[in-house]
Amino acid sequence: MGRVLTAAGHRVSVGSRPGADGLISIDDHLAAILDAVTLLEASTVPISAARGRTLREPVTARVDIPVFDNSAMDGFAVLFEDVEHASPDSPVSLTVVADLPAGTELDPPLAPGEAARIMTGSPAPTAATAVVPFEDTAGGLADSLGRISVVHAPNSLGAHIRRAGADAVVGDRLLDAGTVFGALQVAAAAAAGVAEVVVSRLPRVAVVSTGSELVPPGAPLRRGQIPESNSELLAGLAAESGAEVVFRATVPDDGDGPRIAIAEAEALGADVVVFSGGVSAGAYEVVKNTLADTMAFSKVRMQPGKPQGFGATEAGTLLFGLPGNPVSAAVSFEVFVRPALLRMQGRNDVGRPTIRIRAATGWRTPRGRAQYLPVAIDRTDPGDWRAIPVTAGGSHLAGGLGRAEAYAVVPAEIDTVGTGDEVDVMLIS
Repeated sequence: MGRVLTAAGHRVSVGSRPGADGLISIDDHLAAILDAVTLLEASTVPISAARGRTLREPVTARVDIPVFDNSAMDGFAVLFEDVEHASPDSPVSLTVVADLPAGTELDPPLAPGEAARIMTGSPAPTAATAVVPFEDTAGGLADSLGRISVVHAPNSLGAHIRRAGADAVVGDRLLDAGTVFGALQVAAAAAAGVAEVVVSRLPRVAVVSTGSELVPPGAPLRRGQIPESNSELLAGLAAESGAEVVFRATVPDDGDGPRIAIAEAEALGADVVVFSGGVSAGAYEVVKNTLADTMAFSKVRMQPGKPQGFGATEAGTLLFGLPGNPVSAAVSFEVFVRPALLRMQGRNDVGRPTIRIRAATGWRTPRGRAQYLPVAIDRTDPGDWRAIPVTAGGSHLAGGLGRAEAYAVVPAEIDTVGTGDEVDVMLIS
């Protein structure tokens, strides 16, 4: 069993027994993390304020879709039997007795030989049994009042009439709990007469970079200094995972910076604190050195991202310790932090979509560890996409991340990927 810490009155497993190589599996580490996750509270909000959040209750239709029988075309509402034999050689003349724009409340009766001019979306007269588009008449829109001449018969009874409830009826479930409430889902809810939905609160995340060598991007660099990029990276990934970033900080490799940062983050209501750096085997691993009583530190069977830390405070705030190299931090977030943030929101699916495509070129993989290699996707041949590595595999090569669309995920037992080999590719964009 792994180490167990106490958080918010309950026990949290934060590790698993390593194998003979001293490493734990990716699945075991992720399972321990997800087991520690608790659902965030939910609230009822207007649909316009819920975009991007996760549904916690199903959405059911409050009105039929469509609400009423309506026209699918601009043209004329008719009796099908009047025009079912119309042709250019045998046109049918009808008298237009009403004009029906969208939004009208009119429901004119139609006697044999009569028609009503109608626009797309307008309520179809109860008596109508088909709609003839303008282009199937001799005069079209330009000659659409008075008498008209139908020169093409509708294909069938009910042609171009959208029936009420054809898409959904009152009470139908449109969206399940755990669904991301995106633009298409907002539209579906609105069309069904739904004004409010129950959604999860956004997770509140703090991002803390560690390293005495870090300076703000664009600042002059002395020998030994580098631009700080991980907080930008992790804050962006958190936001893309539906979280609200409430605190960002950079702390040096000495002192009690991580513990101070946790206190400041918790004062702002953070649910999660994500550290980058300070979790490996060096002498100045500030997260590991200061938070050993709160986090467990493990070596996970993956590359990049082998050193990982995870734990929880007494208040229940989850703590993630990710490696400091940018590619390692990005991969670790995708594999461990993002699923936790989605699970907190009640998301049904916490994984990224994965496809299997061919490698555009070959590369070596680390012995005994699963590899996550940043790749772009060559879509030149729609039937044969190819994965193109965008870095040479080094976890410090942040420049290539900007070109990455996915990670090629290579199992630990594979030591070489050859050109044309099929690989699993986890899509991230």
